[in-house]
Amino acid sequence: MKKLLTLILAMLMLLSVAACNAETPPDRTKNNPSQSQDYTNNPSQSPDNDNNGGNEKNEITFNGLVAVDNAECTIKVTEIDPDNIWGYTLKIQLENKSANKTYMFSVQNAAINGVQCNPLFASEVAAGKKSNDEIHFTKRELEENGIKDYTDIELTFRVYDSNDWLADDVAKETVHIYPYGEDKATNFVRTPQPTDNVIVDNEYVTVIVTGYKDDDIWGYTVKLFLLNKTDKTVMFSVNNASVNGYMADPLFAKSVSSKKCAFTSMSWSDKTLKDNGITSVNEIEFNLRVYDIGDWLGDDFVNQSVTLKP
Repeated sequence: MKKLLTLILAMLMLLSVAACNAETPPDRTKNNPSQSQDYTNNPSQSPDNDNNGGNEKNEITFNGLVAVDNAECTIKVTEIDPDNIWGYTLKIQLENKSANKTYMFSVQNAAINGVQCNPLFASEVAAGKKSNDEIHFTKRELEENGIKDYTDIELTFRVYDSNDWLADDVAKETVHIYPYGEDKATNFVRTPQPTDNVIVDNEYVTVIVTGYKDDDIWGYTVKLFLLNKTDKTVMFSVNNASVNGYMADPLFAKSVSSKKCAFTSMSWSDKTLKDNGITSVNEIEFNLRVYDIGDWLGDDFVNQSVTLKP
């Protein structure tokens, strides 16, 4: 009986080993360019960065960065936690060196691989105190648009007096964090899609409608890709908008920093459509204006009427 049980156990062990070996075959395309995908038009998804999942070639080598260090405050980025429950996370240490002022530490602008994004971060530190905090990036939107590997994290930190918004900034500094080293940094280039509707593409900006959807939260949504080719921060805005001939202002206004791109959207709430008796969106009209956010009297980069027929 014991011999029979031993034989059965041995056979089960052999079967489990065979199953494990068959379950995860080696990825031969990683070391064989002839079998890999063509990434020529999208450097941010190159094989060297293994942007499609587990990064075996690149390991995070980041070991800390002093982003700000002056007489009033210090900001240190100490660690990267890519798998944090709140999203891709940077751990930071803050210090308020002031004797009697409370400072607000914030991120004014941020970009991942050249794609503008809005991390979750704002931290108030009392006079003479220190604080350990975190900056969180929501992965969903970036991953949906093909950005899975963060090779270049650009942050503009701003520190100011919490009780005096008119006072000069205590600190304002832009830094780059290269999780895998600066030599592995890539810049996102979006691959054109057959369904793209290019509204504008001039020497200053590009505006592309990438799709439409009924969002459970925001309502009827037009998905957009914006590219700022200038050395200015530009504002994208619309006015005189209508849906199916009824005036209806969307939820939309987006600033994009110099040489950056952004995924965004304009949307109309279910209530707005319902109030106008709209059950199906057939035509959207609006005036698109794009201008230098720092020079309201300057010439517009774009000022034109747009008609969309979803």
